[in-house]
Amino acid sequence: MTEAGDERRRGAGPPEVLAARRHKLESLRARGVEPFPHGYAGAEPIASVREAHAGLGVGEETIVAHRVAGRITARRGQGAMAFLDLVDRSGRIQLQARIDELGTDGLDLLTGLDLGDLIGVEGFAISSRRGELTLRLTAFTLLAKSLRPPPDKHHGLADTETRLRHREADLLANEETRAVFIMRARMVSAIRSYLDSEGFIEVETPILQPLYGGAMARPFTTHHNALDREFYLRIAPELYLKRLLVGGLERVYEIGRLFRNEGISTKHNPEFTSIEYYEAYADYINVADRFEELMRFVTAAIGYRGPIDFQRPWHRETLTGAIERRTGVDIRRCHDRGRLAGAMRAAGLDVPESDTWPQLVDQLVSKHVEPTLVEPTFLFDYPVETSPLAKRHRSEPGLVERFEAFIAGMEVANAFTELNDPDEQRARFEVQRALADGGDEEAQPYDAAYIEALEYGMPPAGGIGFGIDRMAMILTGRTTIREVVLFPAMRDT
Repeated sequence: MTEAGDERRRGAGPPEVLAARRHKLESLRARGVEPFPHGYAGAEPIASVREAHAGLGVGEETIVAHRVAGRITARRGQGAMAFLDLVDRSGRIQLQARIDELGTDGLDLLTGLDLGDLIGVEGFAISSRRGELTLRLTAFTLLAKSLRPPPDKHHGLADTETRLRHREADLLANEETRAVFIMRARMVSAIRSYLDSEGFIEVETPILQPLYGGAMARPFTTHHNALDREFYLRIAPELYLKRLLVGGLERVYEIGRLFRNEGISTKHNPEFTSIEYYEAYADYINVADRFEELMRFVTAAIGYRGPIDFQRPWHRETLTGAIERRTGVDIRRCHDRGRLAGAMRAAGLDVPESDTWPQLVDQLVSKHVEPTLVEPTFLFDYPVETSPLAKRHRSEPGLVERFEAFIAGMEVANAFTELNDPDEQRARFEVQRALADGGDEEAQPYDAAYIEALEYGMPPAGGIGFGIDRMAMILTGRTTIREVVLFPAMRDT
């Protein structure tokens, strides 16, 4: 996309408009007005002003002074009096500017400002003849001169490509976009509030790691010049968090960015936000129960009113049963790749030639089970081959105590009874190393430091990781992850 084409798509205005704003900038400086001052202390949110005067009668005036700041979004009137609309993150308020309060020069300066300019104002709260809460101005200050016109407030910013590449313009133009990200922030705050109240402590583990692990994914690689060695952007914090369980931090969680060098889709961004939490002396059933409770708490805290019912108990079934009911393929009877591939072909299903047995199982879930799970659902008890970090099932040979959670046809969480036997974990890593040697780029690498940590003794534990972005999609009704990530990864144009 050319720079000029990009300008047009986001409604930046023709060159003469940009030039006119530049001219106003120089005119302001010539008049001794600083167009970019250092600050404006003491401004209160517009919503607070509105709340303080919610009962003001039509035409009523007060002597209560307020100081607010925001962006000019509309202007009307002329002569001795003008009205402006001022908007901040919390809302909008009308301003009344009069010549007897501001003087001729002051009123001319204010009404000569452009839509999009940022100003700070002081004034008394009154109610207009139409009953609209208004600040009668006694003073104003230019806080930032807008050199580009804002997107049209009536038509918004509709072009998706432009909205995602220039999120600042999208936020200016579309109140719905602002609401999505405010809701996302409230969701994260509610998650923290719940976990903190349950005795979990928030921790931070390395993002730049000497060895990636904790998930089946390809990493981003970088070189550290001072140490002259390769490092990886983390694909998961899991192994570090479980080392903290070894150290006696019995309930821990981390919210942070993860990085996976894989495709981009409606559900995948290479950089995303996840939360993982681990609890000593819990198993995967305890984790499932807590996750249900957490989601009930979060949705109540943010006032969720969408189509998904989070208050009733989640549906629960086994992975093998879910696959067989939807495809006719019984993976328990197909212990090797050849038998599983044959059963899939017999059922009329696609079988990629390069996929390993675990990858074929994953395909059965992602293509044929996951899209059917709209209401909150847990799938329990996965094959050991697909779960190198989960504890073996206490009663079902060949399975591990693992579940995944699904909502709205999308996988949102992954959880285990954590494997804490260092010798078995060592053997699992060896299996993963063999898969990697066979060409599996997403196999879990052998982590000697983690094995050493387990040898100190890790308590029985349960843990879970889930995506903040996907949960935000569900709770805000978005259909693509790019709509809940402020600055998603985009292809070159």
